[in-house]
Amino acid sequence: MPLKTIPNVLSPNLLYVLALMGHGDEIVLADAHFPSSSICRSGATEVRADGVKIPELLEGVLQLMPLDAYVAKSVALMDPVPEDKAKGMIPEIWDTYKKIINKAEGKEMNIDYVERFQFYERAKKAFAVVHTGETAQYGNIILKKGVAL
Repeated sequence: MPLKTIPNVLSPNLLYVLALMGHGDEIVLADAHFPSSSICRSGATEVRADGVKIPELLEGVLQLMPLDAYVAKSVALMDPVPEDKAKGMIPEIWDTYKKIINKAEGKEMNIDYVERFQFYERAKKAFAVVHTGETAQYGNIILKKGVAL
């Protein structure tokens, strides 16, 4: 039986990771194509959420974890590669993420767009990488933990 007010999409392992994280630590919500296991060899904790889509997971995480209000951009998305940008691609999932984030934070949040390989390097330094079942292209997102005010 799930706990009261704890979103069902948050596994015990993910709850533990969120509790261990401190102010400024980052967590990656990675899509199904992200090289999570390889990235986590550099030190990030790997959490599996294979059957879960990122929007549901993002809503659940943001019910418990505040974003960092002391940095200009506490959210980062993987920027499309130049070939996709040249085609005018703007990932549809981003609008969903922005709505969830802005609702959870009660204001419009600034978002950082990070080149693919720089995103991988940043993920290696994250506290944790949550590997999901998300299949939307460029569905990866990084959240920087803040403090509850």
